[in-house]
Amino acid sequence: MTEAAELPPAPEQARAVFGERFADAVRYAELLAEAGVQRGLIGPREVPRLWERHLLNCAVLSEVVPEGVTVCDVGSGAGLPGIPLALVRDDLKITLLEPLLRRTNFLTEVVELLGLDHVTVVRGRAEEVMGTMPAVHVVTARAVAPLDRLATWGIPLLRPYGEMLALKGDTAVDELKSAATALSKLGAVETSILHVGEGVVDPLSTVVRVEVGESPGGVRFAAKRAKAARTGRTRRRR
Repeated sequence: MTEAAELPPAPEQARAVFGERFADAVRYAELLAEAGVQRGLIGPREVPRLWERHLLNCAVLSEVVPEGVTVCDVGSGAGLPGIPLALVRDDLKITLLEPLLRRTNFLTEVVELLGLDHVTVVRGRAEEVMGTMPAVHVVTARAVAPLDRLATWGIPLLRPYGEMLALKGDTAVDELKSAATALSKLGAVETSILHVGEGVVDPLSTVVRVEVGESPGGVRFAAKRAKAARTGRTRRRR
């Protein structure tokens, strides 16, 4: 049996980033290194680089999230980037959206243990909850799917003039170019690549920002949203 990798001590940058929630960030890292590995949510080789590659890499996304908005973390998995974002931004209302039961069970345990009252865990796929879950200002995602596919899941969950923020790596420029047509059809009006985490992570975290206009998801998804809303009203009247 392979010996479990040891979680390294939190780097100094983590104290500055997480502030009063530093102890909770440490507990979350421990949960990822223990239960997260045991349940197959992260690979054991990720444990030595949990802080730099995962927690801090995700927490710095907060630099580009507006104040006091609603956020849906699509395909949240083990809670990345949603939980680090929640630890540094208690002004946000965050939904962790994840289809797999073993992952939502873990997320629920983490949210309760850390007292993240501004975080809700929802089990389901993005295409299933559209119209039943309130539209949000911001959709976040990390390592979920290529940008064109991710956009078909995430953009329809947005409010008009909302934005999708996807943490990407070296493929960001190429993905954005190849997804241009799909993004336009989904109602995107502006795209950009941002680099965040100066003085915290090296290399900097790369974020693809996709801003939408008044019809997130385009005409096709507007019809689906309207149908889902009608279905929801009918169910509530019964």
